[in-house]
Amino acid sequence: MTALSLTINGRAIGPIEVRDDLSMNDFLREVLGMTGTKFGCGAAQCLSCAVIVDDGGISATRPTCIAPAVDFDGLSIRTVEGHATGGGLTPLQVSFIEHFAFQCGYCTPGFLNEGQVLLERLARDPIPRADLERTITEALDGHLCRCSGYVKYHEAVRAVVLADAGRYLT
Repeated sequence: MTALSLTINGRAIGPIEVRDDLSMNDFLREVLGMTGTKFGCGAAQCLSCAVIVDDGGISATRPTCIAPAVDFDGLSIRTVEGHATGGGLTPLQVSFIEHFAFQCGYCTPGFLNEGQVLLERLARDPIPRADLERTITEALDGHLCRCSGYVKYHEAVRAVVLADAGRYLT
């Protein structure tokens, strides 16, 4: 057993004693009751389970299905439950709805988290408009959707970027 302390969606969690072999996905779902993060393939290949790890102003997604919870000790993470604040959806969440960028919704948390990380990266380091399609494709590339909703996810992210082009594009 190891004492685990971390920040999830801005809230301090722990210390909580956890088994060393408990996955982060199981910790979120079974211990904390945060069921937005999904368990998909169990091999970190589909990325339905991806959460955002914040590290000094830089964010990146990380799979949770094969990673022990203790590997997240001391980190600050965001799950899909942490996107909407104050009762309002983020522009990316609204765009996912408007573009029906989901079917069964199982992979949506991973795509949403990856899209958010991309938006944050583009806000820090805007890109030329000519690079937008390739940049979105590269960002979402590792995520798998069993319902083949890739085009809709791509369209939803593109719409957010183009709606605030002065922020994300050069």
